[in-house]
Amino acid sequence: MSVTQTKQIKFYNPSSSASSDSDDRSDVTEQLYVDPYADLGNGLPGDLNCCPASPTTVPAKASLESPLKRSGRRQRTTSIGNQTTTANPSECIIRANNRTIYTAGRPPWYNCAGQQVEPFVIGICGGSASGKTTVAEKIIESLDVPWVTLLSMDCFYKILNEKQHEQALINEYNFDHPDAFDIELLLDVLTKLKEGRKVEVPVYNFVTHGRESQTKTMYGANVIIFEGILTFHSPEVLELLDMKIFVDTDPDIRLARRLRRDISQRGRDLKGVLKQYLNMVKPSYCNYIAPTMAHADIIVPRGGDNKVAIHLIVQHVHTQLQLRGFKLRETLANSYKDQPMPHSLHLLHPTPQIKGLHTFIRCRNTSRDEFIFYSKRLIRLVIEYALSLFPFKKTTVETPQGVLYEGKRMESRKICGVSILRAGETMEQAVCDVCKDIRIGKILIQTNLKTGEPELYYLRLPKDIKDYKVILMDATVATGAAAMMAIRVLLDHDVPEENIILASLLMAEIGVHSIAYAFSKVKIVTSALDPEINSKFYVIPGIGNFGDRYFGTEPSDEY
Repeated sequence: MSVTQTKQIKFYNPSSSASSDSDDRSDVTEQLYVDPYADLGNGLPGDLNCCPASPTTVPAKASLESPLKRSGRRQRTTSIGNQTTTANPSECIIRANNRTIYTAGRPPWYNCAGQQVEPFVIGICGGSASGKTTVAEKIIESLDVPWVTLLSMDCFYKILNEKQHEQALINEYNFDHPDAFDIELLLDVLTKLKEGRKVEVPVYNFVTHGRESQTKTMYGANVIIFEGILTFHSPEVLELLDMKIFVDTDPDIRLARRLRRDISQRGRDLKGVLKQYLNMVKPSYCNYIAPTMAHADIIVPRGGDNKVAIHLIVQHVHTQLQLRGFKLRETLANSYKDQPMPHSLHLLHPTPQIKGLHTFIRCRNTSRDEFIFYSKRLIRLVIEYALSLFPFKKTTVETPQGVLYEGKRMESRKICGVSILRAGETMEQAVCDVCKDIRIGKILIQTNLKTGEPELYYLRLPKDIKDYKVILMDATVATGAAAMMAIRVLLDHDVPEENIILASLLMAEIGVHSIAYAFSKVKIVTSALDPEINSKFYVIPGIGNFGDRYFGTEPSDEY
């Protein structure tokens, strides 16, 4: 959509509605990004178990402040990027039941137009036990970029039939042959990661020679590293790689590493490992792996011990990332000035009632109890209006008097409310009151105090959210950076753009323009528009920090 396209703003005269209850659902995708050094004992239910980092999404730096840390009062949530501590990849992910916990917030992965900034994809190839994973981890440690995804080709071994499984148990199945891999699934996952979309990565068990029932959820990132013995074998995969690295390690060293790994970690015996190496691993290396060295941009002898090669790789990646880099919030704050309002904006009609409610919540002397009371009234009106924008169909019912009535019903009963924490959480009760059995999702986005950029820290969404109409809720929208990140999350979960309604009490004009330009099919609903934002990204004249006033927390600085 062009920023100059306009349409008259639609006004809405609100009416009342009956209330209803909602229930909790457990079939959700849940991900949490926290401080690895924080005390999680009181913040997370259940036993937590550390998992290996491959495959996983690995934040290269840890955050100093956990969004789960709580004192007696509710605290404001911000994050500070740690410039000195590199997170150990093996400690960057924790899992408990269906919960995934990362150790840093995910920064924006899209530009001010809402389009994903293409990540830099590194392919690492080499023989079995050549040190590919070590090279990948060394690159991650040295890159010092906000978010890196590490994907292993080992996850994509095919599911074996009964005969193949029997061969595997006696070391007669060739796991180093190209036919052993599900290249079609691999290509699909890698393509989606490069597009910034959510993927489910299979988990392969080398002891049982089969896939686990559970998968691992991954996202794209600033940098994607894909490593495996046949990384360069498929021409389609090669097309997705921006840098191709071959790890060239002495065969004797590779054999020694393989013996140690397979015997100690995979329960094999010496005779079986040697048999498999001589009959399958070594011939496959000569026939399928070594020839692909010709595709490599960089050949790294000695693997992770080659510090010079790692340094050169990191320098090149940094150069490429700088060419693709941007400052999202600052860009949004200085864009779209003096433009007419977009057609996707739906504004409640400024009746005396609406103006009166705004007078209460905008007044700095309004007590917290009154602020909450009048905010809830406005929130209810905004939610009712948002619901009216979903498709309705004609229907006929019979009244108690036996007379037919021509009415309307909402076409879809599958509606999900998603709140942008923390302020958006205040709107959840209103949507539950007017929608029976509605499902609720949550997305936590914080501002990094050093970069000034929004970062994704937590999400909890129904697994089938792509089939739902979504009301995305945030109390206020200034630049639109947090709302854009939340919309991008929903799109990455395959929610159609036209199925999303963004509902907010108050928006700045610049935020409306930013969201409408990036996502023209998303409907925007608010009770008021303010003309500008200040240098701290507060809406002016605004209502201050809505979360602080609603929850009774003290701001760290003046508005």
